[in-house]
Amino acid sequence: MPNIFIEENGRYRIDCSKAVWATDKMHDEYQRAGIHIKDVDFVIETEDYLILLEYKNANIQGAKKPHSFNPEEQKKYLSTTRKFYDSLHFLKLMNKAKPLHFIYVLEYPNGDMVTRKRLREKMKLELPFALQKNIGNGIELINKFDVVSIAEWNSDEEYGKYPLSTVDRI
Repeated sequence: MPNIFIEENGRYRIDCSKAVWATDKMHDEYQRAGIHIKDVDFVIETEDYLILLEYKNANIQGAKKPHSFNPEEQKKYLSTTRKFYDSLHFLKLMNKAKPLHFIYVLEYPNGDMVTRKRLREKMKLELPFALQKNIGNGIELINKFDVVSIAEWNSDEEYGKYPLSTVDRI
């Protein structure tokens, strides 16, 4: 199916059939080029912006040590914010220059709206919002950032156009 991508664990899919353009091939291209930098899981292009989507689900069956996963641990969230920066190379080379929305879809044991909001505020400090305000002269590297659950992603008026759902097992 075109523009329907399966996440790395094979449990969830994202339907990007309504996107102007979408890919899950950034990692493959970086590997093929022999460079070992980080990348987001999916890029979705809408009429007005690009969504850089990072997906992490420690709630799935078979997840390794799900209760020890702590996304608020500095090492973990810095690794995730690095994916934003390292993905900019791919977008430049693909000539994709629309405003960027970096969205982290996160599911983990005991995760809730409060912990996601707290994580969002920590991660936002590591993204170039202050930098572009200080020296950007109106140029933006990032337009929006959020940390959401699958349910929040799916219920969002814009992002819900690209629903995340479980992969049907036959």
